[in-house]
Amino acid sequence: MESDSLVAAGHIRAHAPRRFAYDSSVMSTFLRAVRRVVLAIPRGTTLSYGEVALRAGKPGGARAVVAALHRLDDIPWWRVARHDGTLAPQVAHQQAALLRQEGWKPRRRPAKRG
Repeated sequence: MESDSLVAAGHIRAHAPRRFAYDSSVMSTFLRAVRRVVLAIPRGTTLSYGEVALRAGKPGGARAVVAALHRLDDIPWWRVARHDGTLAPQVAHQQAALLRQEGWKPRRRPAKRG
C-alpha cells in the first residue's frame, strides 16, 4: 500500500489521525486554505505556524494550523516550524532530516548569555 511506504519513508506520521487525505469536498475552508499555503512553501524552506495561519485567513491561528497538519495527509508538513525557526521536539529529528533532503540549512541560534 502506498501510504505504508510513505510512513516507512518518514513522509507521513503514522500516529497522527487522518481524515482528509484527498477528498477536498469534505474539508473545511480553513483546512483547504492550510493545504494550499503549505503546498506553496518552496522546498528546503519553512514558514511558521503563525504565518501559515495568517496566509490561510486566520490571524493568530497557529494552534489551528498544528491541528490541521495532523488532519491533512498529502502535504509537506515538515516545511512548517516554530516562529523562531526551531523545530518541535516531538518531530525535530524526522523533520530536520526531511528538510535537509530538500537542501535546508538550519538557523544558527545565538548563544545564551549567562
